[in-house]
Amino acid sequence: MAHHASAKKRIRQTLRRTEVNNTRRGRIRTYIRKVEEAIESGDQKKAQGAFRKMQPELMRGAAKGIFHRNTASRKLSRLSVRIKAMAP
Repeated sequence: MAHHASAKKRIRQTLRRTEVNNTRRGRIRTYIRKVEEAIESGDQKKAQGAFRKMQPELMRGAAKGIFHRNTASRKLSRLSVRIKAMAP
């Protein structure tokens, strides 16, 4: 248990930050899931639309430190390749 005021404050800040980060991470995962569902359905236009909405959210998460920037770039790249492979 923290005994110093500064340590107690850090605990409060960490709890708030963790909650915010979990919310952001969940929202990003939802966007990624929507893209993957669109890819599975076989609708390239829908997949591209979902991808365009997901991309800034994912990169914002990387900027905020929720994901490493290379992880975000890898996810974007792999989803983009899957969408391009759907072309008739």
